[in-house]
Amino acid sequence: MLRGKTLKARCYREVKGQPYVRKEYIKGHPPPKITKFTMGNPSAKFDYQLKLVSEEAAQVRHNALEAARIATNRYLQKMLGTDNYCLRILPYPHVVLRENKMIFGAHADRLQEGMRRAFGKPIGTAARIKPNQPIITVNVNENGIKIAKEALKRGKAKLPVPCRILIEKTPD
Repeated sequence: MLRGKTLKARCYREVKGQPYVRKEYIKGHPPPKITKFTMGNPSAKFDYQLKLVSEEAAQVRHNALEAARIATNRYLQKMLGTDNYCLRILPYPHVVLRENKMIFGAHADRLQEGMRRAFGKPIGTAARIKPNQPIITVNVNENGIKIAKEALKRGKAKLPVPCRILIEKTPD
């Protein structure tokens, strides 16, 4: 009996070692779940920019980036409409994550190799984030600052890294 799901995301959160990114050498690398990085109205000019900034280094899985994007975008769309904001997800999940699957159950010892040939198969992708690196930016006008702040708070809850929200006036 094979274990049904992959390891928990907290197993991949810590940044250690070389990133495994060379997709031309990786057989069967999984595509990232997040495909859209810009939402709203990217061509409009806005007065303020709100940033969700990481406080420490971490690896953020593509599932978490997609969940944060959906949560933030849904709230902004509901409260402001599609033309009154511009949302951008900045990091791209380049790092391919691997897992050495283990088998549990009766007679598993006959089938399993244990730690022999333990390199692992690709199971997902992640983005490496440094301290003080912006993860999400939202551009709005003055009347949308409070709403954008609440939207970023909802997106922050989906990410595995502690973050803070910065508000800046957009240079003209």
